[in-house]
Amino acid sequence: MMPAHAHGPCEASMAKPRNDFLDRLQYAGLRLVSMCLHCWPVNLCQDAARLIGTIMFYVDVRHRKRAIGNIKRSFPDMSDASARRLARESMQQLVMLGVETMFTSRLIRIETVARHIKLTQLGPTLKILLEQKQGVIMLTGHYGAWEVLGYALATLGFETTSVARPLDNPYINEYVMGVRERMGQRIIDKKGATAEVVPLLERKGAVGFIADQNAGVKGMFVDFFGRKASTYKSIGLLAMQFRVPIIVGYARRKNGRFEFDLGVEDIIWPDDWAQQDDPLRYITQRYTKAIEDFTRADPGQYLWVHRRWKTRPKGEAPEQFD
Repeated sequence: MMPAHAHGPCEASMAKPRNDFLDRLQYAGLRLVSMCLHCWPVNLCQDAARLIGTIMFYVDVRHRKRAIGNIKRSFPDMSDASARRLARESMQQLVMLGVETMFTSRLIRIETVARHIKLTQLGPTLKILLEQKQGVIMLTGHYGAWEVLGYALATLGFETTSVARPLDNPYINEYVMGVRERMGQRIIDKKGATAEVVPLLERKGAVGFIADQNAGVKGMFVDFFGRKASTYKSIGLLAMQFRVPIIVGYARRKNGRFEFDLGVEDIIWPDDWAQQDDPLRYITQRYTKAIEDFTRADPGQYLWVHRRWKTRPKGEAPEQFD
């Protein structure tokens, strides 16, 4: 559906000066790591990724505290030991995602996709994509193998366009974007994305976002795991403008292997919000709830180090572990 670090179409950021030598050095390091990884079976590389994630959990105090704090506030009745275990799993699976991204173009092809991908409750979604009678907005969160999601759909022949923030390192960005787009998934820069998203929906195309970004002070605050979370209005406004359905889905990792369940948690149809007093809030809260629901099914696969609750409503103190 969409790549990592996808954002709302109207988000802006200031570019920082880059050191070209360091950028090239980082790129060379990435390619070296990629070459070494491909000398070994993917499942062995995933085991190594879990080990690296475990080391990160113990060494990276700041992110460990943030992850545990987010988990404890999201699951108030959870024991400290369980919260630490979930935080450790989350950091492990973040490293696993990086490994999976490097293996995706090698292992997921049309003749092999059935070995690695299982489609779960995708009937209505496939009908929307196949009939192309209307545009569609596709959403996911920082959960499971979100990088694999859009690539797998493209491999199956479904044209999707995802909105993403380019990586800071231009050489790594070019490499990663090449992997993402190899099977036909199109990636557009979040800067000025509105100019491309609007005609895309007019042509009855499919556009994807990662929808659990902190939207800052201008976002709409809706409930996410029992706390107010600033959420982009752009998605709901686009859906209302073009009267297109919103599909909320996920790619859930299975048994820690290079195998994934692709599923849909909810489809929000235009008729669902047509009679609501505040349709924008209804849409925004409903897709946020869908992300929460599929996260609850396996919370260890959520990116708990993500600063989802960074912006607080007016008058509310910032969270201490951030």
